[in-house]
Amino acid sequence: MDRPFRDRREAGRYLAAALERFRHSEPVVLALPRGGVPVAFEVAERLQAPLDVLIVRKLGAPGHEELAMGAIASGGAVVLNHDVLRLLKVSHETVENEAARESAELMRREALYRSGLPPLNVRGRNVLLIDDGLATGASMKVAVDVLRQHAPAQLTVAVPIASPEACQLLQSVADDVICAHTPERFVALSLWYQNFEQTSDREVSELLRARRAGLSQGQPVELELKAPRTARGS
Repeated sequence: MDRPFRDRREAGRYLAAALERFRHSEPVVLALPRGGVPVAFEVAERLQAPLDVLIVRKLGAPGHEELAMGAIASGGAVVLNHDVLRLLKVSHETVENEAARESAELMRREALYRSGLPPLNVRGRNVLLIDDGLATGASMKVAVDVLRQHAPAQLTVAVPIASPEACQLLQSVADDVICAHTPERFVALSLWYQNFEQTSDREVSELLRARRAGLSQGQPVELELKAPRTARGS
């Protein structure tokens, strides 16, 4: 590939072709919202697999909010960075307060995206964990750590575009890592998309509903959504 993807849906179709071999393992496809959902939708369509989201919320350290002292995720999973907690002498109460605050946003998104349905059960299943790309791989690593608590049989990280360094990082924690394209001069994820507008909550909800409907009918879904124009990012 020597040009940017047109958008995340095109990137998803590109990635889906690289994941065809997983079709017969009856995988579960999980996306990191919001930008990973349009990509994962195309993969789930091609593999005729169920699609869900794994929502991960960072727990920012007090006074150093950009530094993660841990994370929470769908299903009540918690991962703590004990090195950061010791370094900054963060109390248990502070961690609990931050977790409660982020839990509120996590629950808001889960209620919005799932329309009251429970998360997919991934215990003993082959899971494809998908995002729109990897720059550093830090967020995906947290997602892998969280997902391990739900005991999947095999956990594969799959993205359409990534830096070589990020792919290498994930190979140490996932069972398999598939980076469909790893340019040596990665620079920034946004440069590999012609349209890298922010994925809206509405688009995430519509794609999840459309995939559930398609799965119940046993047919692929034709769905074209135009997200509102907002700031660039995922």
